[in-house]
Amino acid sequence: MGRTALLEHAADDFLSETARQKPWKRARYEALLDSLDEFLGAPAPLLAYTRATGEAWRRTLDAGAQADADDLLLDFRAYLREWGWLDSARPLNRPD
Repeated sequence: MGRTALLEHAADDFLSETARQKPWKRARYEALLDSLDEFLGAPAPLLAYTRATGEAWRRTLDAGAQADADDLLLDFRAYLREWGWLDSARPLNRPD
């Protein structure tokens, strides 16, 4: 039986890719992802992050951080889809 995919594991991979492509965003994204993980009950399962929970978290931030959070959520969601994180985190039907 597989382990539950955690948000922090996907975030670590995402930050590594971000550091390669957009190094100037890495530190800010890392702080925001830590905040999101805490909001979701760290260590949060990856599937706790949805568009709705991401939006709820974003609304808890001050106005200045919300713009950065918008960018992060767009980039992170695209990364999760492109690299199959969300598909692999969903349970599969298995015969018993």
